[in-house]
Amino acid sequence: MNCSRPSLALVHSRFSTNTFPSWPLAQPLRGIAHNGEINTVQGNRNWMAAREGTLQSDLLGDLGTLMPVCSASASDTASFDEVLELLHLGGRSLPHAVLMMMPEAWQNNDEMDPARRAFYEYHSALMEPWDGPAALHFTDGTVIGATLDRNGLRPGRFWLTDDGLVIAGSEAGLLAIDPAKVVRKGRLQPGRMLLVDTAAGRIIEDEEIKSHLAGEHPYEQWVSENAVRLSESPEREHIVHSRASVKRRQRAFGYTEEELKRILSPMAIEGAEPLGAMGSDTPIAVLSSRPRLLFDYFTQMFAQVTNPPLDAIREEIVTAISGAIGPEPNLLAATPEHARKIMLEFPVIDNDEARQGAPH
Repeated sequence: MNCSRPSLALVHSRFSTNTFPSWPLAQPLRGIAHNGEINTVQGNRNWMAAREGTLQSDLLGDLGTLMPVCSASASDTASFDEVLELLHLGGRSLPHAVLMMMPEAWQNNDEMDPARRAFYEYHSALMEPWDGPAALHFTDGTVIGATLDRNGLRPGRFWLTDDGLVIAGSEAGLLAIDPAKVVRKGRLQPGRMLLVDTAAGRIIEDEEIKSHLAGEHPYEQWVSENAVRLSESPEREHIVHSRASVKRRQRAFGYTEEELKRILSPMAIEGAEPLGAMGSDTPIAVLSSRPRLLFDYFTQMFAQVTNPPLDAIREEIVTAISGAIGPEPNLLAATPEHARKIMLEFPVIDNDEARQGAPH
């Protein structure tokens, strides 16, 4: 790309689909345009609210006037835009902030460069992914780029012409371009990023972006020296509870005979998901007049438009349910201590794993 007078434009041709259409929510927003849904947005907003008390920044000064970070009644895209702007103005480059919020699939990718893997693992202790089918375009006025979610569930196309014009969008043929002038074209891959630096007058490839970011700090060392993994903890004595003890605990936590026979037994015996009746009129837990199991109160809320089903076996490389437990550090800083958390490969731990994690 060779432009003597580089310029850029970011456009979006429709309103949000997850909130009632209104001009304040019309895209593009302050830094992004987004085609898709952030299915995890309610959890993302809650976590940002929980972190607000630890936020500190020498660059931004008093953060009190910026709270809350996520505006009430905003769309999922607007909330993403607000958090991205905070991370960027707090000192991180725009691609860095984007990859913190929308990382590629790294947990089950054994072929990924260890330095890049450590980059993602370190930041997973700071922030959970903003996940969902999404094509995201972003700019700070100098760099402009695009990326897809880890599954690649939204379309993304790009073209480069012989006079230095770069076009990226959701649809093929969005602009009339003379095919003879096109020197490069393609589709964005899942989790990949296309970035144009108008100041340098060049395209920065995905590999270069992530290699540079992974080398900014010794993330491998920080994770190795600070992260705690239950799988690496010394084994403790295995305790077998009596039938009467198990029954007493089941009664205390509200398990019914129906749940034991029709739900838990098929799962334990056959390793299969339990089958239930279609059209169940069981009220949600918070509105039920009967005691309900604790996890019934934590049902995930999905977006209103499209939710492509995922197969965790066939699509293992892009599905992960790992997480980190520990105090929330200052999101606007980067220190080795930020990685001091308990890393869980699965959100449910058994008694033995809980004992392994307990102090000796």
